[in-house]
Amino acid sequence: MSEQPKQPLILVTNDDGIEAKGIRHLANCMLPLGRVIIVAPDRGQSGMGHAVTINDVLKMEERSFPLAGIEQAWQTTGTPVDCVKLAIYEILGQKPDLLVSGVNHGSNASINVIYSGTMSAAVEGAVEGIPSIGFSLLDHSAQADFSGTSSFIQRIAAQVLDRGLPDGTCLNVNFPKLLGDKIKGMKVCRQSAGHWDDAFDKRTSPGGSTYYWMTGNFKNPDQGEDTDEWALRNGFVSIVPTQFDLTAHHAISTLNQWDLK
Repeated sequence: MSEQPKQPLILVTNDDGIEAKGIRHLANCMLPLGRVIIVAPDRGQSGMGHAVTINDVLKMEERSFPLAGIEQAWQTTGTPVDCVKLAIYEILGQKPDLLVSGVNHGSNASINVIYSGTMSAAVEGAVEGIPSIGFSLLDHSAQADFSGTSSFIQRIAAQVLDRGLPDGTCLNVNFPKLLGDKIKGMKVCRQSAGHWDDAFDKRTSPGGSTYYWMTGNFKNPDQGEDTDEWALRNGFVSIVPTQFDLTAHHAISTLNQWDLK
């Protein structure tokens, strides 16, 4: 009797915490594609970027997960990047065949990618040489409807499992807030050159101390029709190949003209 083909090992993580609706949806999408292991923060870690825990201990514990078919689920006190590192070196003892992060509650398009814990987990996967994808939906609600994303998630993940990704590259995938039959398709894009005009809501506590809530407005002067923001505004899923090499290669020739000797 011939041996059954080995199922891919898929690591699922996020930055909204292990209780988030988005990670349950993503894990469920992965079940037909392979063996699913979840390692996620025990609480929300949005906006942590590529932070790692170096001045505190890291704790983790195995726990039950409300989805049949999950092999293991672990929660940690760490950041999304900590979760990836712990998964590889302490829980699995190996690198998974695929790392998926999300589905994030809210956009990680344009400049948001550099603040995102969701995408930093995927970037960390790319650093480790693991094909990795971050998924996000343009809906911040804790009860967001992810149902329209399922077929797209599975198609993208299956392609990555089959074809791999270029070295040092992960995918940043964002979904418009639309039902699946309203989504027009998928577009491979570049990151839009948008930015945040930051502002702070200054308040005073009953005890008289001052505190702040960060607010701000997203501005996007980039009107290119090849960007993630354009795709999302026009009803498409945006797919941006993302890398961890932050070198501004186009600036090297300019700096080489400086008197640096």
